[in-house]
Amino acid sequence: MTTSAGATRTAARHARPPRPVRDAELAGGTSSAILRAVAGGAATDRAALARRLGLAPSTVTVKVGELIAAGVLVEAGAASATGGRPARVLRLTPDGGCILAAELGRHHARIGLLDMSGSLVRSSDLALDVAAGPEPVLEELVRAWTELRGAIPASAVRAVGVALPGPVSSRSGAVDSPAAMPGWHRFPVGAHLSQELGLPAVVENDANAMALGECTALGAAQGEDDDAAGPPSGAPANLLFVKAGSSVGCGLVLDGRLYRGATALAGDLAHVVVGATGDAPCNCGNRGCLDTVVGGSYILADLRSRGIDAHEPMDIARLVGDGDAVATTRVRAAGRLLGQTLSAVVNFVNPDAVVLGGLISTLEPFVAAVRSQLYENCHPLATRDLRIARSVAGADAGVLGVGQLALRQALTSL
Repeated sequence: MTTSAGATRTAARHARPPRPVRDAELAGGTSSAILRAVAGGAATDRAALARRLGLAPSTVTVKVGELIAAGVLVEAGAASATGGRPARVLRLTPDGGCILAAELGRHHARIGLLDMSGSLVRSSDLALDVAAGPEPVLEELVRAWTELRGAIPASAVRAVGVALPGPVSSRSGAVDSPAAMPGWHRFPVGAHLSQELGLPAVVENDANAMALGECTALGAAQGEDDDAAGPPSGAPANLLFVKAGSSVGCGLVLDGRLYRGATALAGDLAHVVVGATGDAPCNCGNRGCLDTVVGGSYILADLRSRGIDAHEPMDIARLVGDGDAVATTRVRAAGRLLGQTLSAVVNFVNPDAVVLGGLISTLEPFVAAVRSQLYENCHPLATRDLRIARSVAGADAGVLGVGQLALRQALTSL
């Protein structure tokens, strides 16, 4: 007679193992790398791709075949050859498809159209208020994407990607407990866009998207291309991207891949409680969060409380640019506190680079204060080769990053 415990063990032995979840970032990485190499002219035939990317010729043959069958690549003509049969030249199909991407802030959106190599074709800004709720905001976003497409038909769009200013589950495509996005909690943004547009949709945290976008931009700036599953080889393998805008956040690229943590909260500097902030209330419900000193919305509120006319983030930049002593002192204090907090992260993670993005990071007093605190508070070995700089990708970092994720998602279904 079989006991209940024995029956459970027997059933467990014969049960099918759980089906692994396909990781689009890895699965689409090889195809994405091939497209970037071809588009950039780094490798335009199969043999050159295998050498350039360190892939087996059989892998290149399979992936190139998939891309040709999908209408993304075309192979024709002949490359110069010293002997034997000339190699066939690969190039991107002009009408092979595109990706639509957007990075949403609290009061604005940056939208972009990317080609199938992940390069940004065009971008524009859109005024919106995320507090209006997910459905009206996403409806407005779809309209803006339609205008951005112009003459490109809807059938050419392969996937869409959206970066949001809150914790995002990359698997469910929903925001979880965002501090400044009323009505968005667990709203299925990815599923909503997929149903609305009939396309794969990727949703990511904005700082994470910016970190990946910065890696892409750094690789392109150095004339390098991606390896099969990592970032552009000219980009740092370990990067901290700090977004200082209306709020503060951090995206981490570790060993060439985005690091999100167990519940997608990795890098959430905004709500680290820092004693130097005092007991200021934060919109997350806690007190003394870093965001209450560094976040642009709090800086604006502080300036207004001192009788200064400041209502939009650009007002901070204008005041600092004009040499306003109060605004400059306030921004410098924010930079010092961020640098002090970030130094613990730099010592712990030991990155190759710390990149500062967002509007506040365009202000020299802020950048100088962050840099000085990192050099003062970090271990000398942590800063010996550390690159501390403003973002190369600038305002397009978010759309480049989430566009790259959407591209990889689209490539997995070829």
